[in-house]
Amino acid sequence: MTSSAADGPASVTVRIPTPLRGFAGGAKEVRVEAATAGEAVEALCTLHPGLRRHLYGPDGTLRSFVSVFVNDQDIRSHTRGATPVHPGDVVSIVPAIAGGASARGRRARAPPPAPPATGLTGDDLRRYSRHLLLPEIGRAGQERLRSARVLIVGTGGLGAPAALYLAAAGVGTIGLVDFDAVELSNLQRQILFDTSDVGRPKIRAATDRLHGVNPGTKVVPHELRLESANALEIVGQYDLVLDGTDNFPTRYLVNDACVLTGRPNVYGSIYRFEGQVSVFDAKRGPCYRCLYPEPPPPDLVPSCAEAGVLGILPGVVGVLQSTEAVKLLLGLGEPLIGRLLLYDALAMSFRELALRKDPNCVLCSARATQKGLIDYAGFCGVPAPGSSAPSDLPEISPVELRAALDSSDPPLLLDVREPEEWAISQIAGAVTIPKAEVPERTDELTKARSIVVFCRSGGRSSEIVRTLLDLGFSNVKNLKGGINAWAKTVDPTLPTY
Repeated sequence: MTSSAADGPASVTVRIPTPLRGFAGGAKEVRVEAATAGEAVEALCTLHPGLRRHLYGPDGTLRSFVSVFVNDQDIRSHTRGATPVHPGDVVSIVPAIAGGASARGRRARAPPPAPPATGLTGDDLRRYSRHLLLPEIGRAGQERLRSARVLIVGTGGLGAPAALYLAAAGVGTIGLVDFDAVELSNLQRQILFDTSDVGRPKIRAATDRLHGVNPGTKVVPHELRLESANALEIVGQYDLVLDGTDNFPTRYLVNDACVLTGRPNVYGSIYRFEGQVSVFDAKRGPCYRCLYPEPPPPDLVPSCAEAGVLGILPGVVGVLQSTEAVKLLLGLGEPLIGRLLLYDALAMSFRELALRKDPNCVLCSARATQKGLIDYAGFCGVPAPGSSAPSDLPEISPVELRAALDSSDPPLLLDVREPEEWAISQIAGAVTIPKAEVPERTDELTKARSIVVFCRSGGRSSEIVRTLLDLGFSNVKNLKGGINAWAKTVDPTLPTY
């Protein structure tokens, strides 16, 4: 039988908001006995009398700028605190906030001892004043950030916002790993760059931008591809790594290098409208391999270039990653070690899942069998970085295809991209069948004497070429580099994406 006001008091939890914890001895929550939500708030004020004037007005009623929730449901405006509470319920107090409070609104406390001499200049004191006002950071914390070294692998959708906020926060050294150039399609989400940067190496554009944000931050460029041969040496130079990668081989490489060098790995990933964030620290919890011992089959999970991504989504996830990085560097709060945070932008919701260390993890457990870095392309079943589709599949270059289309016996062009991709660019005369539908629609291809299959860059189309060959089609080729290569070498009027 559940408890109600008539049944008598129940043991409930009252959560105290951050602005009011100074009046409750720093407590985040307390357990009280109460029959209603109003009694729970009253019991809280009995335990911590300093809270009363902040929650109740002179007439004894709850102040209008304080809302009360029971199990995340707003009850204050409907029942004025008379809502019954049951054992295990959570009563949350949520006051209005507007970015901070004046000194008059703070609890008086003895002044801290004079800080030791630091290297912070007058400009530093002004730049980081909002940090210095936080007792949890102060001068000592800001100095700690200035001496910190963070490696960001990838300056794309995740690395871009993370780098900006870490530089603004005063992290002393930021290492950047990237080897790409800025493309126009990057600007929808990669906020490190602007239109004038298109065509520039990302590392150089990012370095200039970060120096503009904070000249006191040293940016160390690693304009290269992170590989097994260099990962341990690079990762070992930094205090922690922020994973901004977009492919499984590099993601596993980053994890393994962090485990082997004892560095925390601040993980983030995105897909369309959803994101994931965690901190993998094998010293205190699971690593990435504990969560995903093996990668999915190649091309089962499309990249952002194929599936698309809401431009704001990586900004949210990258900011969460930078928050976790700062917490780790300062030893503040509760980092996402052993926890996986899921973000759904369309639902505007966060969920948290508990993770556990795998006692049989091949890398971070007591039974580990992997002692070093491996061939990550082979482990993930994908071509080695920089290589093209499997060499045993017949291919045709864009220039060769142009000539074939102008011949007396042109091939059938099969576009296996999604309709949204077709809307961006097309090759005239192509038959469009999305990749997933091809096996069920091969009857539309049987009259073709020869077929050339293409997608965005050649990966998905190579799978369809193999499928058609296995089904008995004899003259099938893959367009090397896909429609993007066609646009670059044959028809520059087509946009690439």
